[in-house]
Amino acid sequence: MFNKGDMAVYPAHGVGEITNIETKKIGDLEQAFYVMHILDSNMTVMVPTVSSDSVGLREIIASDEVSRVFDILKEKGTEIEARPWNQRYRKYMEKIKTGSLYEIAGVLRDLYLLKEDKELSFGERKMMDTAKSLLMTEIAIANHIKKEQVEEDIDKVFA
Repeated sequence: MFNKGDMAVYPAHGVGEITNIETKKIGDLEQAFYVMHILDSNMTVMVPTVSSDSVGLREIIASDEVSRVFDILKEKGTEIEARPWNQRYRKYMEKIKTGSLYEIAGVLRDLYLLKEDKELSFGERKMMDTAKSLLMTEIAIANHIKKEQVEEDIDKVFA
């Protein structure tokens, strides 16, 4: 259960602040919603409180879990499957939609490694930017630092 003012992660959209908890009547059903302002996109979403778990709404990771994210980014022995870019894109998008910071870190790592061997498609470059942005925002909030510092730390891993 989240409260007004809490920060949370909404899968594939990123980190947002619960700005309100509203009750709406839809047909005969009255239902409570988290009103969430997504930081990166400036979008507002409404998530039914009863289904917040099933849609993957979760708390920001703890600062002591951030090192595990960087460990995933540093894994260099990962084998990238030789498949057409659109199949890879679908697979990576599924991982991003889980909302798991660890899955997103794996996607970013794989795309960086793939980029060393060949030019990424437009969709893959956009996905790489999305994954990096999702990581940067959540890690910055978890560690109480600026996103620019997190970006520098991520860039150092792949330098």
